[in-house]
Parts: sequence; structure tokens; C-alpha cells
Amino acid sequence: MFEKQIRLPSAEEIIAENPVPKRLAAVKRERDRLATDVITGKSDKMLVIVGPCSAHEPAPVLEYVRRLGELNEKVGEKLVLIPRIYTAKPRTRGVGYKGMFSQPDPEHKEDTLRGIRTIRELLLTAIAESGLSAADEMLYPENYAYVEDLLTYVAIGARSSENQMHRLVSSGIELPVGIKNPMSGSIPVLINSIFAAQSAQVFKYHNYQVQTGGNPFAHAVLRGRVDNYGNDIPNYHYETVMQVAESYAAAGGQLHNPAVIIDSNHSNSGKKHRQQIRIVEEVLQNRNYDADFRKIVKGFMIESFIVEGCQSRDIVYGQSITDPCLGWEDTERLIYDIAEKV
Repeated sequence: MFEKQIRLPSAEEIIAENPVPKRLAAVKRERDRLATDVITGKSDKMLVIVGPCSAHEPAPVLEYVRRLGELNEKVGEKLVLIPRIYTAKPRTRGVGYKGMFSQPDPEHKEDTLRGIRTIRELLLTAIAESGLSAADEMLYPENYAYVEDLLTYVAIGARSSENQMHRLVSSGIELPVGIKNPMSGSIPVLINSIFAAQSAQVFKYHNYQVQTGGNPFAHAVLRGRVDNYGNDIPNYHYETVMQVAESYAAAGGQLHNPAVIIDSNHSNSGKKHRQQIRIVEEVLQNRNYDADFRKIVKGFMIESFIVEGCQSRDIVYGQSITDPCLGWEDTERLIYDIAEKV
């Protein structure tokens, strides 16, 4: 049984309420170009998708993004910084705080309409105040339409990468879409997901039959895997990255723009947030060791917020209420280090 609670406006209606001003649309187009140029190899810069595990409160997120915008001015010759403004939180058991999209105030009940409006305002303000357009996880494919004009990078999570609808919707996105390896860590499944996202598709979406042309910017994200006993097994090491490179090559030209982003947290770090620093450093060393490794590894995902760690309730300003994150000082040092070693 489904109890209908409130009719939500269409994506077109929501966008018409709060459209992107021309000035900010131009900023986003340039940001999109910078990101896609990294994926295609036109640019030697690295992508760094960095920010809190989940965006639970606009004020600290905006302060974080403003800091990131100032930092981007200093490292922009080497890096493309993309703030994580993740507004939907996957839950292993399906219960608990599910993100700003459905619960704009984590202390109160779900209010999806308010959540959608809050997210659009947050993403618009972030661009205006920092000059940076954001990344978000496409946890629910139908929700993407509400923010498709505001994002520069889209992530597909490990629990979603085998899902048909995620693959199909990714095929219609004209931006870099990072598809994480599934929880099992299967590289063949990951490559199949990328193939589907890069292929033309016909399917039902928002009450229409739609056709897509395929997304040549869909690429791999390695986030570690979980074994049958619940143990985290990292896969950022040289051997796995080169296995992905070999799988791209084995596709015989059917896959475009071979690229790998390393997720430095999740099962790669065992959610030990400070390990992200060591993981990034090892990957940078491998880039210097092997030209093929360097060519395919295009960037990092890093979980970071103003205050290190996490909390169960929103008490400390700028601290995650979901997974633990690096604090700002460590993040700033790490980004400077990445820029120096690119």
C-alpha cells in the first residue's frame, strides 16, 4: 500500500520557480568544460571531488564551498576542484537519515518538496559565492531532473552501479558520470555499467519514452569492496587500477575516454577518514612510477568538512552527521600536495 501524502511539482515547474541566472549558467558551462577536458585527456589537470559525506545543513556547506573556491584560485592551474554537495544518503539497511532531498532538517520529519527547493537554492548560492559548481550522487535517478542544470559531476554509488535505471539515465547526461565499482568489487560488472552508460538507450523517464545518445564521459570510480564477511578490501592499489586499464583496452575501442577516479574513503580506507591522506599519497607515487597509470588515473574523491570526524546529531557546526571526514586544515594541506605532485 502506498499512502499519497503530497503531489510534487514536475522538474520543469521547480526549475521555472528558481532558474539559473545567465551569469551563473556561463560559470557552470566553463566548469563543465574543465571537468570533461580532464576525462577526455585534453587537460592534464586532476579532478578533486571533495566535501562532506552528506550536506545536511546549508550554512556550513556554503562556508566550506567558499573556502574551496578561494583554494581553487591558488591551485586551478593543476586541479579542478569540485565540491561534494551530496543531498541523498544511501543507507545500508534502508532506515535513518536519507539526506537533504527528503529531509531538509535532520531533526524533523521528511519534507521532500522543501528539500528540493532547499537543494536548488543551495546549489545556486554555492556557484554564486564560490564560482564552483558541484557534484552530487544520483541515488534516485528520477530526482536528477530537478538539479540537472546545476551540477558538473554526477556519481553513481556502489549499491546503484548494477541498477538498470541508473545506467540508462547516465547515458543521457552530458557530464562526467563516475560509476563506482559494485560492493562486490567486480571489475567486469563495473565495465559493463560504463558500457551501458556510454551507449544510446531508449526507455521511460518522467512519463516520456526518451532516447539518449550515450555518455562518453562515463568512467570508473574505485571505492574498495566488501567481502562475504563484511571486511573492507581496498582496490586503489596499482594492480587493480591496471586491471581496469586492461579491461578498457580489451573493449577494443567500444569504450571512450578511459578514466579512473580513486575514492579515498569508503572501503578503500575502511571509513578511517585520516587514511585518505596516505591513500592519496600512494596513488600519486604510482602516477609518477608508471606513465600508463598516470594516464588513466584522473583524480580523487575525498570526504572532508570544516571540522574533523563526525557526530550523531547536528550540534557541532561544520561536522558530518554521517561518515567521518577530514577537517579543513588537513584537506587544505592535502590539496596543495596533490597540486604540487600532478
